[in-house]
Amino acid sequence: MNALKKLFGGNTRQFGMIFALVALIVFFQVATGGNTLTPGNVINLFNGNSYILILAIGMVLVIIAGHIDLSVGSIAAFVGVCVALMIRDWGIPWYLGVLLGLVLGVLIGAWQGFWVAYVGIPAFIVTLAGMLIFRGANQFVGKSNTIPVPADFQKIGSGYLPEFGPNTGYNNLTLLLGLLAVAFVVFSEIRSRRNAKALGAEVPEAWVSITKLVLICGAILYATYLFATGRPGTSFPIPGLILAALVLIYGFVSSKTVIGRHVYAVGGNRHAAELSGVQSKKVNFLVMMNMSILAGLAGMIFVGRSTASGPFDGVGWELDAIAAVFIGGAAVTGGVGTVIGSIVGGLVMAVLNNGLQLLGVGADLTQIIKGLVLLIAVAFDVYNKTQGKKSIIGLMIKNFGRSNEIKADETTSTKEVISKGA
Repeated sequence: MNALKKLFGGNTRQFGMIFALVALIVFFQVATGGNTLTPGNVINLFNGNSYILILAIGMVLVIIAGHIDLSVGSIAAFVGVCVALMIRDWGIPWYLGVLLGLVLGVLIGAWQGFWVAYVGIPAFIVTLAGMLIFRGANQFVGKSNTIPVPADFQKIGSGYLPEFGPNTGYNNLTLLLGLLAVAFVVFSEIRSRRNAKALGAEVPEAWVSITKLVLICGAILYATYLFATGRPGTSFPIPGLILAALVLIYGFVSSKTVIGRHVYAVGGNRHAAELSGVQSKKVNFLVMMNMSILAGLAGMIFVGRSTASGPFDGVGWELDAIAAVFIGGAAVTGGVGTVIGSIVGGLVMAVLNNGLQLLGVGADLTQIIKGLVLLIAVAFDVYNKTQGKKSIIGLMIKNFGRSNEIKADETTSTKEVISKGA
């Protein structure tokens, strides 16, 4: 146990959902006779769930700020049908259609952010209205018809890294991407140890870092092998590449930048954040606008994958995104959550859904099981918090940096004042 504590940063509970994800993969790999971890199934799993994981990235920031967004599925569908129509009727290139779709997402997000941040209407009501407005707008603009998109546009939702270089029997760009990911992980660990030594902080033993690197890099290389050995014409999917870029960007923004810390501060205690100089209205406006931008991107990726925009696109997507965020450790009251945690939560739901399909479980029973998993995960987390224990599904990869340090400092100061008063 002491070795595990050293290996996982002193708190093995925070990796509960990662262990749950691994356990689910192992279980379904055995139960399906090895059909879970096949190149084709893994590629399809990422292609079929990338848009939900993109929504989860935006949703976690909304929930951290203390809000909820029920309109993301309708916004995604509306942006998707508008882009499909612009490409078909205006004859614009696919990349210009993507750009206009993102601009439309900005405008929709600004509309909803205005009502939430500056008028003061609760986000639940604003986005509930948005869900109805943009669902109707999707069907009105598209006349409830299916609108196909060209093959070039389809690549953002179902494309793969192209073949490049000599014939090695693998997709060379996928191999290169995997090697770059391994190099990044190793570099980050070395830099982290070097910075800790420079600051005079305690540095874990060498075997801890080596074991951690072996586990993480081993997982990356195995995933690279699966993506690089799919059927001819497939490799690492373009939606997965977009998702990976977003995870890196939003992970950095949420944990290393001022605006990211402000989002946590507003969600934790808005009044205290305002007294500290945080512009809560600006923060609320930005998180709502950002959510709509990512919803528009998710909608375009789905349209690209399905080759056409339809009147029933986006139905229930907001519930899947919210479930991923809460399973990933976010708090209902706001102020807690991570981008990586939400991705892990989304992958748990994706693997569960995929595994049940491979086992031939019906859609009705699948929905029941997914609902129970969500309820049990959050209930278990809430129970641990009420018992004064650390959350099992909270703080997935690392602590929340400065926000946790501030809380710890406040607690320490309070105890010092009480002891002096006594």
